[in-house]
Amino acid sequence: MPYHGFGRLTSVEEVQRLLAAAVRPIRRTESLPLEHGIGRVASERYVARAPVPRFRRASWDGYAVRSRDTRDARTGGPIELTIVGEQFAETPRRGPLARGEALEIATGGALPNGSDAVTPYEEVRVEGTRLFLSTPARAGARVASEGEDFRKGALLVRPGEVLSAAALGALAATGRSSVRVYERPRVRIIPNGNELVGPGRRLGPGQIYELNHVALAAFCAAAGAVPSSVKPVRDDRGAIRAALLKGLDAADLVLATGGSSVGERDYLPRVFPEIGKLLFHGVSVRPGKPTLAAVAHGRLLLGLPGHPTSCLSNAYWLVLPVLRKLARLPGSGWTEQPARMAEPYPISGSGFTTVVPLRVDRGLARPTFKDSSAITSLSGANGFLLRPPGRGSLAKGERVLVSLLPSPLAVPPRPP
Repeated sequence: MPYHGFGRLTSVEEVQRLLAAAVRPIRRTESLPLEHGIGRVASERYVARAPVPRFRRASWDGYAVRSRDTRDARTGGPIELTIVGEQFAETPRRGPLARGEALEIATGGALPNGSDAVTPYEEVRVEGTRLFLSTPARAGARVASEGEDFRKGALLVRPGEVLSAAALGALAATGRSSVRVYERPRVRIIPNGNELVGPGRRLGPGQIYELNHVALAAFCAAAGAVPSSVKPVRDDRGAIRAALLKGLDAADLVLATGGSSVGERDYLPRVFPEIGKLLFHGVSVRPGKPTLAAVAHGRLLLGLPGHPTSCLSNAYWLVLPVLRKLARLPGSGWTEQPARMAEPYPISGSGFTTVVPLRVDRGLARPTFKDSSAITSLSGANGFLLRPPGRGSLAKGERVLVSLLPSPLAVPPRPP
């Protein structure tokens, strides 16, 4: 079998820089019902159409009163007011409250003119229409003023803001029912290899089930993208080229798995430069060395190794930041947390960055790696470590900074 050999290997840091520079955030937008907007990125600026609240209202169940009528209330010397009716949140505002009067009011009810405080049920005694109060009511107590939450014209959502439940609630409070957001990234996943068979089919001699498209699709969906896969493409240069070009027409990012190394049937390194500008081929990382990237038709092509652990661990440190930049989401997608190694982890070779999948639980990090072809190398991991070249093996008790992946990208730690 002819072997072509890698050229200059690209460092992890340079790969990250090249990919960040090549990604063009999505410009397409869509309108969604507010209840579907959580976690999406707003594409427009939204200001309040009206103040909220739109009128003075009770923020507590009780009695609307004029605070000046209650100044002389004392324990042992209550003042007496006359209850003149009741006010619910949905009923029109009553006429003004006169001296010596009180109005029973529900939370959200409009305060009558003349009243400036609400006294809760717990602080009064009622006999028929007579209300006895032993504690003075402070002006403004338990009253939400007009515009107290926000005034008309207040900025509620900025373009590029990740929408939270509170932000969506604020938009709803102004009467809006929808919000315009950037679309989710579309990802096309293209496995290739003569030996690959889709799950659910019968295996023939020498065949294996193709699992990378499942793992990558799940990963991309958990990261907020919309993945689609094609059935495994045979080891044919023309067929692979056609599948890649079709993927570029359908998606914002194309992930091809397998055929990325330097063997006779590794066609990605030869096809990528034919249809776009090759950014790199070969990364000084283990696992994941046979990785390549190109830009074609303004979109990014990534060729990932066929070994499941190599493929999915590349998704952690390489694909996830790309997806987030495409989606206009901030940050890399992981958080840094210090931990101590619960056991040693041998690392051989000084010229490579080593991706160490870790299970972090209660401050202790345990390696989960078995082999680059074993998908279960990552099944228990909830984070990873990029060990720089030359740092050597990890010692038991060594302090490390782990990149933790949120659920459902990874298995969450056990509760304490």
